[in-house]
Amino acid sequence: MTVTIIGLGLIGGSFARDLRDSPSITELVGVEINLEHARQALELKLVDRVLPLEQAIQAADVVVLAVPVNTIDRLLPQILDQITSTQTVIDLGSTKQQMIENVKNHPNRGRYVAAHPMAGTENSGPAASFKGLFKNKTVLLCDLNHSAPDACKTALELFHIAGLKFEFMDPLQHDRHAAYVSHLSHIVAYALSLAVQNEEKAGYAVPRLAGGGFASTVRLAMSSSDSWVPIFTQNRENILTAVCALSEKLTEFKLALETNNEAKLRELIDHANKIRELL
Repeated sequence: MTVTIIGLGLIGGSFARDLRDSPSITELVGVEINLEHARQALELKLVDRVLPLEQAIQAADVVVLAVPVNTIDRLLPQILDQITSTQTVIDLGSTKQQMIENVKNHPNRGRYVAAHPMAGTENSGPAASFKGLFKNKTVLLCDLNHSAPDACKTALELFHIAGLKFEFMDPLQHDRHAAYVSHLSHIVAYALSLAVQNEEKAGYAVPRLAGGGFASTVRLAMSSSDSWVPIFTQNRENILTAVCALSEKLTEFKLALETNNEAKLRELIDHANKIRELL
């Protein structure tokens, strides 16, 4: 099986690393518009060769899109225009509703599998990729009733090689859940980073005094705007709902602090501790 991976950064590169040792994968082909990233991907042996998009599609049994979601939106219809009835197209984007809607009437819709592996780090580029990123993580699969059975089978085989567990969701449900458990976390990290940087500018050595809790909370603030601005834009309504829910809780903490209400602070913290039951 020849797998073409479009985008050889953290997600695409890590997926390539996981597929590399599988006997069912005969060749890995890359597509990468960043020439330095293409060079690094070949040097790191993430792929066997890097080709222009059209040639890479023609060479593939499976085409995997691991690029920002706005690029997936643009490329997915073009790729479906070019593929045959035996090829499979998989996207690994963090939003689903818009891209599924955009191709719902495409004659090759059945060759497309919409997926979102819940894995990542704050780093980007081929050098950030590593084998095992997806091991024991969950891939959310959406709208599979509109994907051909053999395309689904192929996608599940590749995800199994990468060590992913499967869950199935409709795209509306996916985007709402992703807003709360993934996208909101990034907004919080960006906001915290900005607040701390303002303190640093005021002459306080905040980062140098910070412990592990700060580092783990703000880590996501190092994630690239190239990836996250398109996600925030595409899932805007769900993220706004999540931000409002967070704002309400922050207001409760603020009021408890303003009124020196220890009982309310304890109530909020004890209730928050129950997250252990969900994780």
